[in-house]
Amino acid sequence: MDTLSISSLCFDKDQFMKVGMDKAINNLSIPLGQLREEVLSVKSVMEDAEKAVQHKLLARSKIREKKACLQRLININKSVEKMEVILGMRGLQSAEIIENDDGEIELTGQQIERVASEFNQLQYYVTQSKGLPLVEKIRPRIAAITVTLQHSLERMFKESLQTNNVDMLRQCLRTYATIDKMRDAEALFRKVSVAPYMAEVISERFIQMNPQGLKGMFNKVMEFIPMHCGLIREVTSPLFSSGSEKVVGGYNFMVNAVWPEIVSSLESRVASIFASGNPDTFHQKYLISMEFVDKFERECGSQSSVKRLRAHPSYNTFMSKWSLPVYFQIRFQEIAGSVETALMNPFNTATGNNGFKLSVFDTIWNALQMCWKDQVYITPLAHRFWKLTLQIILRCTTWISEVSEKEINEKPTNTENQSLSSDGDKATDDKSPPVTMAQMIFLIGDVDKLYEKLPSMFTKCIQVKLSSICKDTSFLTESFEEARSKLIELQDSFCSFIVKQVCGLCSAHLKSANDIPRLYRRTNREVPSKSSNYVQNAMKPLQLFIQEHGDVLQSSRKQQLFADIFTHIVQEYHSVSSDLLTSVKKMEESLKRLKMMRKSDVGLPQSSQGLSDDDKIRLQLAIDVRKFGEQIVSLGVEKDQVKGYAELSELVESHVKKTSDELLTELKKIAKVREAEEYNS
Repeated sequence: MDTLSISSLCFDKDQFMKVGMDKAINNLSIPLGQLREEVLSVKSVMEDAEKAVQHKLLARSKIREKKACLQRLININKSVEKMEVILGMRGLQSAEIIENDDGEIELTGQQIERVASEFNQLQYYVTQSKGLPLVEKIRPRIAAITVTLQHSLERMFKESLQTNNVDMLRQCLRTYATIDKMRDAEALFRKVSVAPYMAEVISERFIQMNPQGLKGMFNKVMEFIPMHCGLIREVTSPLFSSGSEKVVGGYNFMVNAVWPEIVSSLESRVASIFASGNPDTFHQKYLISMEFVDKFERECGSQSSVKRLRAHPSYNTFMSKWSLPVYFQIRFQEIAGSVETALMNPFNTATGNNGFKLSVFDTIWNALQMCWKDQVYITPLAHRFWKLTLQIILRCTTWISEVSEKEINEKPTNTENQSLSSDGDKATDDKSPPVTMAQMIFLIGDVDKLYEKLPSMFTKCIQVKLSSICKDTSFLTESFEEARSKLIELQDSFCSFIVKQVCGLCSAHLKSANDIPRLYRRTNREVPSKSSNYVQNAMKPLQLFIQEHGDVLQSSRKQQLFADIFTHIVQEYHSVSSDLLTSVKKMEESLKRLKMMRKSDVGLPQSSQGLSDDDKIRLQLAIDVRKFGEQIVSLGVEKDQVKGYAELSELVESHVKKTSDELLTELKKIAKVREAEEYNS
């Protein structure tokens, strides 16, 4: 910026203040505009210089790329010529080149490795120079080299296998790895060694001729590994290497050669083993095949090799051939169908040896066992069989609920027409339940038996199988127990129904206790010493019930049922006794008032001289209650277990005026008087 421009920017403060702000701004606009033009000029010059530099750099880069490309083309041409010379393809016969009887060139191992090394570099150069005219022109020569090299490697590979030459095989596989053709080596082994052997072994004819059938065929297949894979595994696997030479890594002949050929042969020659029409045959063949797979996996030598095997497409193909959903559907129809068929006539008598009385529970137990039988269960279907097990239990629970709703809740108790016999006949009255007492007892007993048998089945059968695929089975136990507990939710309602039925028949005889006053009032009968007949009659329905159904129920259930029956009978007995004693008391008071009104003679016998009729009635009732208590104990039920018996006993005993000793003394006096009268007469 020149001196004029700088001086023009300087101004006097007083002058600026006088002229004002607008004038000062106008004076600044001109020099600022000049400054802007100068800056833009400098920027333009710099941009032109930058473009020139970039152009030169780009040109130099292109030259460098062309130079590198030219060098790659030169290297490609040199590598091709060099390999052609080694392979004897340019008419320059080397002293190291040997021709076989067919005129084909046979290379030594060192020559093959040299060619492989050059070929590997050539592949890199060709990839970098893809699309160039020279590369496309020279590609047929490269293809010829490739074919020649592959043929040489194949001959070397076959010869090493035939002669069991470990060094030659190691050199050959190392050469395959050098040219990145390891999969070709595995495919060659599959073609020359695996396929011919499997063609002879894997066939329907071999299965039919072998005494062990499919298992014998798989055993023969497994013999291929030690017979033909020993040399391969010694060279490629550190687990089987016996020498100090390093193994050739990157190969997995078991996974990529042996296994695919086995699967392919099974699919094409013995596809019948995958048929699921016959579930028993399918199950047997599946287990044999899975056993073969386990043996093959153990021969892989390492966990990583097993993982690669399971990730191989042929492995998934083999597993998908087994129609496990179809097999389960057939088993489901068999198992669930048998249960549904049994539920159509659930109260038929069981014919099995499982300890059940009703056919439906025998069928349900067989169905539950069928799910986990070794001849039916398959591990991959564990979740389906587990679900089916729970469904069967819950289906049984649903049916029990339907029986309870239909036979108990909807229909009233009809004790007069209900039979206690086990002949299975139904009452003709439309209001009576269609299910007999015997069938109801069988239902209760079978539910208890099934409830007790399920834990043993879960522990010994289900849990053992599921623990192999599920370490923590606590949640399975909870689910099983939840389903199992639903079986006995309605047991109390069924027992209550039975109790009402039996008590209705027993209680009808207790009304005969009201006849006791008629037997003793003004009849001059002797002092009672034995129980009334109605006590025996009241126990006959229960005794008949025990005689016919006592063995059906479990001991704990039977004791509880008897206790409930006696409890209901005691309640009825207490009501009858209370009414009777109240009636006797009223009658006694009424007679006393009548006697006082008549002012009876002194010579008439007084009640204090012996037991009155009312005392005999009370005593007879007390004897009956005592006898009733003895019968309770005789059936194996403690009196303390019967609610209300203590109150009943206290009720009748409290109304007896004289103790047993006093009564005995009174009887002795009466006997002496009679003896004296007989003596005097």
